[in-house]
Amino acid sequence: MTGKPAGNTFFCDLAKEGNSATIRCPLAHSAFFGLREKPHQKLVMPIATPKQYAAMLDAAQQGDYAYPGVNITSITTINAALKAFADAKSEGIVQMSTGGGQFASGLNNNDPVLGCIVLAEAAHRLADRYDILIGLHTDHCQPEKAAGFLKPLIEETARRRDKGQRNLFQSHMLDASILPLEENMAISKEYLELCAANEIILEVEAGVVGGEEDGSAGTEDTPAEKLYTTPEDMLTVYESLNGIGRYMFAATFGNVHGAYKPGAVKLRPDILKEGQDAVIGKHGEAAKFDLVFHGGSGSAKHEIKETLEYGVVKMNIDTDTQYAFTRPIADHMMANYEGVLKIDGEVGNKKVYDPRSYLKKAEQATADRLIEACNDLESTGKTIFGTV
Repeated sequence: MTGKPAGNTFFCDLAKEGNSATIRCPLAHSAFFGLREKPHQKLVMPIATPKQYAAMLDAAQQGDYAYPGVNITSITTINAALKAFADAKSEGIVQMSTGGGQFASGLNNNDPVLGCIVLAEAAHRLADRYDILIGLHTDHCQPEKAAGFLKPLIEETARRRDKGQRNLFQSHMLDASILPLEENMAISKEYLELCAANEIILEVEAGVVGGEEDGSAGTEDTPAEKLYTTPEDMLTVYESLNGIGRYMFAATFGNVHGAYKPGAVKLRPDILKEGQDAVIGKHGEAAKFDLVFHGGSGSAKHEIKETLEYGVVKMNIDTDTQYAFTRPIADHMMANYEGVLKIDGEVGNKKVYDPRSYLKKAEQATADRLIEACNDLESTGKTIFGTV
């Protein structure tokens, strides 16, 4: 292996079976994570740079497809997400919630910020073995939690940038939809300015996503009319945030979090078209929103496809992947009931109560469900890795 520094980039030539490959990896990033190249292993650093993340969203917008935004809580769920995106040859967005971060930090810490940093650092390390781009994102953060959650995470990226290291996260969500729109936009502008200064994309929401989800609970009884963002709302969002920095917008069109029986959720994707048309009609094609579809679990495939025509570039999926993760574990426990328990003086069967025996199944099942999501969102086979 030979190499030479060039600014903040180190160009390495790796020889393998007579073939030479050039690998591009920022010095500070590789030094920070303690990475070491192996003769048989290319170091490709697929956690997206700000430029690459923007290119991902642009490609989805221009190609009428979207990326799954999957919530993770552990090394196992990170691996499931990375496996799925790599196998599908699709970029993807790996997300963490306040509750997920709290869980990942451990029972004695209960610290959402610490947990999200640990998960993000793990994702950086694990992702360097894959040849697709990954965006790291934090999910719903309400206004009352923003100072103690979003600000420390943005500050963590700022510290890393000061040292020449890459952004820890590529985007964050501020969910101020509980507030009147004027107040929502005021705090959204504040956080968009902080994000823009660090090349982070902010996701905002106007309108209410019904149902119940980690970090976004208590909207089960929301009146139906509140579940639909109006064209006037979308104009207000654009005119409030335009020019500050790049953002994604979670407009609501009847979508809900959680699991519901078929027919219980009445989606109106045409709401998205009406809003986009209003904004583009007044401000031009460049004003088109990068939209986010929340509550994607359980949605009909034809409804998902319709949203892609109206500018959705990310669809969140959590409930379905939680079920996909848990189902094979339940099957394993029922099939090996006598082995996983020590009953009547017996010692059980170590091979079946070893957590690896069922967590491998959970990882595979979660990956399978995510590949299905890539197919539904039409991102399969469309990786832009190596082109930006």
